[in-house]
Amino acid sequence: MADKELKTLSVQKREAFGKGNNRRLRAKDIIPGVFYAADGSNTAVQADLKGLEKMFGEVGRTTVFNLDISGEKHPALFWAIDRDPCKGTFTHIDFYGVDLDRPIKVVVPLVFEGTAKGTKIGGVMETFREKVTLLAKPLDMPASVAVDVSGLDLNTSIQVADLKLPESVKAVYDLNYTIVSVMLPSADDSDAAEGAASADAAK
Repeated sequence: MADKELKTLSVQKREAFGKGNNRRLRAKDIIPGVFYAADGSNTAVQADLKGLEKMFGEVGRTTVFNLDISGEKHPALFWAIDRDPCKGTFTHIDFYGVDLDRPIKVVVPLVFEGTAKGTKIGGVMETFREKVTLLAKPLDMPASVAVDVSGLDLNTSIQVADLKLPESVKAVYDLNYTIVSVMLPSADDSDAAEGAASADAAK
């Protein structure tokens, strides 16, 4: 992907610091943040709330974009995000600068597709993980990983090593953990289901 194809978010260097100054910025819909460069340096920045929301909606946490800091562009990712607990709006943003030629680790969501055939004959599908940590160069990092569960029969599972990933992308793990499985319901589950059915019938 050429640099010119990256989306760009413009921010400004932040000169004022402290809780009071940050509160005043937020009152003007300007969000304080910090850019952590790949070389270890950091820069205090501030960004327009609407621009932040638009960019985050387009790239999320996994897609690289250009962070334009007062005219200087840096490939970056959204990293740490603080939100107002009531309004849900951004209150502080950390941006992480990346070297496009060096692999990074990013937590990526799993998207489950299909209907497990084992559930059609009484099995119950249980999901153990909804995200996976991947290692890849920034521009190769997928926004999500599709997991096709349609082939899952009774007493079968999909493990992290089974994920279908591009050649340039690797899952990071020490043990080959289970992501999703289909099992027969336990006796406790069956008793609970029968009890609920009996209660409904008695109404």
